[in-house]
Amino acid sequence: MIIKLKRSGFWVALFLISYGSLAQSFTSSNLPIIVINTNFQTIVDEPKITADMGVIDNGPGQRNNLTDPFNNYSGKIGIEIRGSSSQMFPKKQYGIELRDALGNGISAPLLGMPPEEDWVLFAPYNDKSLMRDVLAYKLARDLGTYAPRTRYCEVVINNQYQGVYVLIEKVKRDNNRVDISKLEATENTGDDLTGGYIIKLDKQTGNDNAGWTSSYPPPGRNGTQVIYFIYDYPDASKITSQQRNYIQQYMANFEGTLYGLSFTDPVQGYTKYIDVASFIDFFIVNEVSKNVDGYRLSTYLHKDKDSEGGKLNMGPVWDFNLGFGNANYCTQGNPEGWVTGFNSVCPQDFWLIPFWWSRLYQDKDYRSQLAARWTELRADQYSTPKILTYIDSVYAVLNAESAFRNFQKWPVLGQYVWPNYYIGATFQDEVNWLKTWVTNRLAWLDNNMPSVITGMESESQPSTVTVYPNPFEREMQVEYTMQQPGTFTLHLFDPIGKSISVQSRYHQDPGTYHLALPTGHLQAGVYFYTAHPTPYTSVSGKIVKLN
Repeated sequence: MIIKLKRSGFWVALFLISYGSLAQSFTSSNLPIIVINTNFQTIVDEPKITADMGVIDNGPGQRNNLTDPFNNYSGKIGIEIRGSSSQMFPKKQYGIELRDALGNGISAPLLGMPPEEDWVLFAPYNDKSLMRDVLAYKLARDLGTYAPRTRYCEVVINNQYQGVYVLIEKVKRDNNRVDISKLEATENTGDDLTGGYIIKLDKQTGNDNAGWTSSYPPPGRNGTQVIYFIYDYPDASKITSQQRNYIQQYMANFEGTLYGLSFTDPVQGYTKYIDVASFIDFFIVNEVSKNVDGYRLSTYLHKDKDSEGGKLNMGPVWDFNLGFGNANYCTQGNPEGWVTGFNSVCPQDFWLIPFWWSRLYQDKDYRSQLAARWTELRADQYSTPKILTYIDSVYAVLNAESAFRNFQKWPVLGQYVWPNYYIGATFQDEVNWLKTWVTNRLAWLDNNMPSVITGMESESQPSTVTVYPNPFEREMQVEYTMQQPGTFTLHLFDPIGKSISVQSRYHQDPGTYHLALPTGHLQAGVYFYTAHPTPYTSVSGKIVKLN
């Protein structure tokens, strides 16, 4: 049975949902309700179609009825299907642009979030806890930095119940989102040119002019993979040639300095170009969640004008539905291992991680700051009880009723949905497993993060690297011992300090390993190497090639 009601210029309906052998009508919710009417149009992946949207939100603790007035928003929107691999799922996620009657974008505050025109209706489908993205954004905001705000809701489209969704702020430049200077097309010189920019590492969409390729290929690749930067703000259609040149050169300077021999120089080293704290916080969120897409996809960076700080910042974080143990490929769903070792685990993947993270980890000052930050967080915001209490609070709200309706609409519990690592029979099973996983992950990180070094401690450790024979002719052999899981890196230089090659290998387990390096392409002469068998050990030496 369908009961139609005309309201605010378009029709909505009360309709039946089958719950086992009983039929009940979806008429109300403890969550806000979003109602969308496309007026007989099909929602596609670009371009956005014009539709009507109403939002019912009677406030905390109040019941929201489908027959209530649209009291949070009532008007036009542009809507399209969004996402990449998620588009294969029947439960779609959508990009939303609020519009006036003439089709122009307008800003409005939705569900208590600051006013903006661009939003995302995220559809948890393969994440059966329904909360991985929400949890990750909460953990990022707890760091004191911007991360998208979220609100749970239930969605109706064209009189059809669609389940539990999460309304999320889209990443964009805005005083209440990525708070950097607006960069006008006329700002092409001086301090005006230095910000603000948002770029990202992600799957490429649009035309071939959407970005540029890094001069530094990802370490450990087994093919021709590259690191590709995409213009996000200003986008490729609006950014001027001067602005393109500026941000490309800035990134080149940063990467070149980080890659160079003097990268730890306190004045002219990599800290000249980046906000180190933002890199550390970004690392922590992606490692706590063991986000298989971390550092290589949905990875944003931003830079403000020099007069406003001007250094390159990581973030905001984005896209964690495959985090927290929800991926059965590459880094896998177990709670052990570093995501920064992705390239060694899956060197054949098209999207790999830049060299930045392993290189930063080689700097004792960076490790010291990371250790201090981790210790600080674990004592407060990232304490295990606090995180588990938050998960319980989200579960309580969803389990009250809306999760039941969602899994009636989308019966995925107890079934494999790509790329699930764990398959629970019930919603409670999924959430309990998530809590156990988070507990074990935090414990693993406690045991593997760098330690805070006091005045009574020393970083010095015996050499665990042997390079032989010396001199050598055709092949250089390297034997090394890993004292903990991590990445072994060997950097080879010519006599004037020019980088010849970088070899990186990630190892899940401690032990002794062997690496053979073909060197037939090298001319006879003297070479230098720097090896890092642990985060705390740097071993350097000289080796001679004959013939």
